[in-house]
Amino acid sequence: MKNIILVAGATGDLGSRLCKHLLKNGAGVRALVRAETNQEKINELRESGVEIVTVSFEDEAGLVSACKGVSCVVSVLAGLREVIVTAQSQLLQAAVQAGVPRFIPSDFCTDFTQLQAGENRNFDLRKEFQFVLETSDIRATSVFNGAFAYVLQYDIPLLDTKAMTITYYSGKADWQIDFTSLEDTAAFTARAALDNTTPRFLRIAGFQISPIELAALTGRIFGEHFELKDQGTLEQFSAYIQKVRTENPAGENQLYPQWQQMQYLYSMFAAHHLTLDNNRYPGLNWQTVETTLQEINNNKTAQNGAGI
Repeated sequence: MKNIILVAGATGDLGSRLCKHLLKNGAGVRALVRAETNQEKINELRESGVEIVTVSFEDEAGLVSACKGVSCVVSVLAGLREVIVTAQSQLLQAAVQAGVPRFIPSDFCTDFTQLQAGENRNFDLRKEFQFVLETSDIRATSVFNGAFAYVLQYDIPLLDTKAMTITYYSGKADWQIDFTSLEDTAAFTARAALDNTTPRFLRIAGFQISPIELAALTGRIFGEHFELKDQGTLEQFSAYIQKVRTENPAGENQLYPQWQQMQYLYSMFAAHHLTLDNNRYPGLNWQTVETTLQEINNNKTAQNGAGI
């Protein structure tokens, strides 16, 4: 009998990749979509072989019906409290009522179990949902992938290709930072969704690299010298983030305000994987840091050539 995996958030970038890998691994895939979801994205999923269920998360009976016969629910939802806590809780309750044995929450990020409350607003919401999840009658598995590798293309302080600098914090020049591509995260999660023996947490990283190693590698790939910049202690950075947050209360209702972006950078230097579960599933080809940086360099060269 074919496993049916229910995916919430299937029209997003990670969610659509996850559906592709689930289908590739022989699973039946059922996607929850809202009535207002982009029809073009829904059509793409349906044409690929995904079963579409249009339902509101406030529709308890509809959610329970959608969960019937499912072996695992995977949430790839993104948002603030109304999504990460409220909507996921509604989905979780429906899964329990329908007798679904397993649930994978939308915890695709740094291992927030190592962080203190207040260090990352978006992770705090996941911790809040984690409490709900762990007091429910269902087996849960969180996949921690560190940071998504694509963030390196946005000239974040860690790798600023415009200023030609690499930022680190005092005592953290050799700190190993976890990165995983969207594609690799989706491929691994698909295998985990079909694995009935998963532990509570799975930790993966396509690559781990320190600021010192990043400086040396960018020099070779970009052919230019990147300056390592010590930006002070993490405690000083945390205090600055709190100041910016206090001065920008409107950001509390935004998914990625400036201070939240800073909190993500802080988290990269405050928590990392000590062991990896990359080898749990054979046949996965992890995107390397060299490939990631080469793509960034190619894009930069193309933009410069186009006068952007």
